[in-house]
Amino acid sequence: MTASASRDLTVTEVRLTPVLVADPPLLNTQGVHQPYTPRLIVEVVTADGITGLGETYGDTKYLDLARPLADRLVGHRVDDLNRLFAEADEVAVDAARVSGQVDVGGLRGVQTADKLRLSVLSALEVACLDALGKSLGLPVHALLGGKVRDAVEYSAYLFYKWAEHPEGVTAEKDDWGAALDPAGVVEQARRFTERYGFTSFKLKGGVFPPEEEIAAVRALAAAFPGHPLRLDPNGAWSVETSLKVAKELGDVLEYLEDPTLGTPAMAEVAAGLKRAARSASDKGGGGRRAGVPLATNMCVTTFAEIKEAFTRDAVQVVLSDHHYWGGLRNTQHLAAICRTFGVGVSMHSNTHLGISLAAMTHVASTVPNLHHACDSHYPWQSEDVLTDRPAFEDGTVRVSDAPGLGVELDRDRLAFLHRRWLDDDGALRDRDDAAAMRVADPGWGRPAVPRW
Repeated sequence: MTASASRDLTVTEVRLTPVLVADPPLLNTQGVHQPYTPRLIVEVVTADGITGLGETYGDTKYLDLARPLADRLVGHRVDDLNRLFAEADEVAVDAARVSGQVDVGGLRGVQTADKLRLSVLSALEVACLDALGKSLGLPVHALLGGKVRDAVEYSAYLFYKWAEHPEGVTAEKDDWGAALDPAGVVEQARRFTERYGFTSFKLKGGVFPPEEEIAAVRALAAAFPGHPLRLDPNGAWSVETSLKVAKELGDVLEYLEDPTLGTPAMAEVAAGLKRAARSASDKGGGGRRAGVPLATNMCVTTFAEIKEAFTRDAVQVVLSDHHYWGGLRNTQHLAAICRTFGVGVSMHSNTHLGISLAAMTHVASTVPNLHHACDSHYPWQSEDVLTDRPAFEDGTVRVSDAPGLGVELDRDRLAFLHRRWLDDDGALRDRDDAAAMRVADPGWGRPAVPRW
């Protein structure tokens, strides 16, 4: 009899705990981060008393789906995930939650019913894998086929940033200070390097006119010569502006992420860069300056979107995110498809806690073609629900070989952050960077794109 057969892996309870987590005033093209961001902590409990942990977005539209999907999981075994995913289509999604509009912040792209379901299922899947690993005495990476690296590299995620949230807003204080010009961005990068040992850097752009962000990237290149640099304006630019910036920074960028919105526009930029590269080569000048790869986490966020993007050569790097791709196994499927078509793969990040970082690290350790450092907001988060925070050493996170994810829930911290959610009047239960910006600038609207 196998170890799994000797245990009762039936799910008897699923606990869903929404929390509000402190977030610094980080700027993006949509606005600024609110002082607190909603996350959802998932606990899957088996008949043998094993508890597995998962985490995903905590906005109302995800909470509305989490309960019926969690109810369907009860009675299943934690290793019966395929059946759960197959049944998920039977869970109705409120039509008011579905949008065909692109989210200019790049947070979750087009809001289809399938994407909303997958974002909840991702947390349930991770929690089941955590519980299964604990039951079998195996780490999650072993359940995914085994790790190919012992540590996963992450990139410093740089933001233009205010020193503090607007006056009158209750918020946690941070010690990072402001970063509103090239000097401020370089100083932020230095502190990331000193604290965590990062050796690659990504700047969230789309905040200031492109010339200012070009200057910031140039300043980073001068301060950290030879280090990989990325720039992500979240689709804030036109095709023409995207081409201009790509040509200006082609000699220093590892890749340019989502300079413009949508696969057709990205394909146009990619084609323009190819033409420029050929022209430069024909003139004997080489093509490296014009050949910067394009990356995305906005126009390729589901399997259905892959065909158009790949056949049009619109992107050369896909930034996966297990939260909206539907979990760790789907992330592996995505990586295999990218490898087949010669497209690079790495990982996107949004505001998250240590459960998600652990899950990201486990699945990243199993991906053979992971040639770019992963994104992570985690250094910006001063709060967590774990007894011990995952640590960055030399810009990497060690892959845990402990059973499951290798993390433990701090119930006092969970209760504290849940109490903050309960005490909120509803203003912060749905992330809205534009609304947060209007506190400082009442005339701020959702910016039309392209902005430049």
